[in-house]
Amino acid sequence: MTGRTPTRAGPWPYALWALTRAWLLACVFKVFTVPGPDVTVDVSVIYRSWYETLLTGTYPLDDVTWQYPPGAALAILSPALLPFLEYATAFFVLVLLCDALVLGLLLYAGRRPGIRAAGAWVWIVGVPLLGPTVYARYDLMVTAVAVAALLAGVRRPRALGALAAFGALLKGWPALLLVGVSKGRPTRAAWASAALTGAGLAAAFALWMPGAFAFLAFQRDRGTEVESLGALVFHVARRFGWEGRVELRYGSLEFLGPYVGLVSTLALGLGVLALGWLLLWRLRARTFAVHTPAEAAFTAVLLFTVTSRVISPQYVVWLVGLAAVCLVFRGAATTLPAVLVLVAAGVTLLEFPVGFGHVVASDAWGVTLLLVRNGLLVAASLIAARRLWRSTVPGARGGAPGGERALLAGAGQPSRVAR
Repeated sequence: MTGRTPTRAGPWPYALWALTRAWLLACVFKVFTVPGPDVTVDVSVIYRSWYETLLTGTYPLDDVTWQYPPGAALAILSPALLPFLEYATAFFVLVLLCDALVLGLLLYAGRRPGIRAAGAWVWIVGVPLLGPTVYARYDLMVTAVAVAALLAGVRRPRALGALAAFGALLKGWPALLLVGVSKGRPTRAAWASAALTGAGLAAAFALWMPGAFAFLAFQRDRGTEVESLGALVFHVARRFGWEGRVELRYGSLEFLGPYVGLVSTLALGLGVLALGWLLLWRLRARTFAVHTPAEAAFTAVLLFTVTSRVISPQYVVWLVGLAAVCLVFRGAATTLPAVLVLVAAGVTLLEFPVGFGHVVASDAWGVTLLLVRNGLLVAASLIAARRLWRSTVPGARGGAPGGERALLAGAGQPSRVAR
């Protein structure tokens, strides 16, 4: 026993969640109209088209906009669970249920000693800040799997590994959840579970339908999307006579023209540097607290998001979910990066769909919105990386093992530092 009273959230989280989610549903059902492009087209047209193709027994082999791992088929086919509803309606209802599941997991975790309800509040506030787009993509479903993995991993590393592998086959990025697992037995258990689960599911998908891994070729050919960090170069350059253009390619608006290939290559190089930093951190880290896996996953996804050639609005929901898990734990050092992500979520709504026409036109307002949103994400990435390093690497300021032992004990875990 720690002597701490478990958190009791009361009715307010549920009330605010219900109010904000009612607004999101009203938006996707067009009771209210958010300015800008209709974000529900992806579900009613693109997802529905993939759904019909998948029902024929094959992946969308001739559609270059299909750029997802084979497990994505489960999300696209999921509305079949509600056959009495039209496809888009069923999809929105299922996303709502996943949203509620995440809230339930965070509030349930908040009842444990050493845990708090702050993470649930991050989720309650962060999701509606992204606007209706968050309900019109399947990314929230993937985020629910990632949240479940990190919370289960506190006591069951094998569950973390299995869920991370499943999430990776849905959208790839949940594989990064494995980077912060405590060294020694937890790492062996989580990574072995992930390898076995991933291999088994990958084989099952490959046998299930042809074309399970065709998406790899489509991803390889992606360019620089207009909302990415690298795109800021061309948004500014257009105002000084750069002879390029914006074109719809591979399901998103990308820049085409001089030096676009160079910037895309530089973005890939930054991704390699981010991977190198994570590997170095993994080798150097010695002090693992109960919240370290969540903080490492949050940092890793931040780094790969900002260095990506594509930063779609729905990517921010990944960061909101991981930030929520981080703030579940007392003693977590990611409060400031989490706040920056929440602000970035609000700016993302202004950027897409509200101000997307300004972004595509590269006018002053569009460039300002992108600069602020991407700047917030870069700042969150650097701060999170610095704090993760300082709290886990010997000799780094603030990384004293004694303090981490106290955090472990306070979270109801054995006061042992994994090395």
